[in-house]
Amino acid sequence: MTSTKDTSSQSDISKLKTESDGSFKRAPSSFRNFIKNDGKFPPEKGRYHLYVSYSCPWATRTLITRKLKGLEDFIPVSTVTPHMGVQGWPFKNADPTWADADNDPEHSHFQHIRDLYFLADPNYGGRFTVPVLWDKKLDTIVNNESSEIIRIFNTAFNHLLPADKAAIDIYPEAHRQEIDSINEWVYDTVNNGVYKSGFAQSQSAYENAVYPLFKSLDRLEEILKGKDYLVGNTLTEADIRLFVTTIRFDPVYVGHFKCNLRDIRHGYPNINLMPDRLMFYSWMRKLYWNNDAFKSSTKFDHIKEHYYWSQTTVNPSRVVAVGPVPDIEPL
Repeated sequence: MTSTKDTSSQSDISKLKTESDGSFKRAPSSFRNFIKNDGKFPPEKGRYHLYVSYSCPWATRTLITRKLKGLEDFIPVSTVTPHMGVQGWPFKNADPTWADADNDPEHSHFQHIRDLYFLADPNYGGRFTVPVLWDKKLDTIVNNESSEIIRIFNTAFNHLLPADKAAIDIYPEAHRQEIDSINEWVYDTVNNGVYKSGFAQSQSAYENAVYPLFKSLDRLEEILKGKDYLVGNTLTEADIRLFVTTIRFDPVYVGHFKCNLRDIRHGYPNINLMPDRLMFYSWMRKLYWNNDAFKSSTKFDHIKEHYYWSQTTVNPSRVVAVGPVPDIEPL
């Protein structure tokens, strides 16, 4: 049976609180366990389940990594609809208007992601976020922090995977210091920077977020000159973490979140490659068009529907923008 308590302060994004200066501060994730051989959650095929939204950039990180590592048969996935309403993220049985979504196969009576949180902790007081990595054996949440889940996927199942998939390493030892450094400022000013811009409730809070966002995009443009990847000559988690924001930038963040100093397709040739600048590598579009882990994890209809429909403090009319056309340009 799903919870009947009033949890709207935890689930209803229209009740999102900002700081006294109008700025948005993201709360930290609550479940921070790891899958490891000698721990409470050992690596086992079929034991774990991943809950995601295709519209959510944090959840998309985990979808990409799951695909890259060949974990589809090890960790099944269920996706919610993009209509995050008063009760938070709904499964299909709570929102049958959206066809491309799932019910919870582990708990058929559950209607929202929040039901998982209350099963794991009846006194849970945080927000009901995705992704959720679930342990079917213990019926609890292992982890709901995307940056940690992708590292779990990167190594925890290697001894059970074919050699080619086990060899894929998105957090290689030789580049960890540089990856960590890039992740730190990209998270603050870009991944979370778009939200700080979009959810700002004062002009100063907005400008204090949007200008550092574009300063960081300019910095990334320089880093990507003549390069396929952010760090070294290999795909790393730094690329995954940046991609999920930049792929949403033109379709959503430029208009919906007022991140409109420049768009990606015209303002950042190294990130997106303008057709007349072929000397530069097309970082974002190459990842999308040449690597199915990125393309198959990106669903623009989910993305646009969620932001424009769910975030009524930003878009009270729920009118969904039709552009840009196309969502992403061809190579």
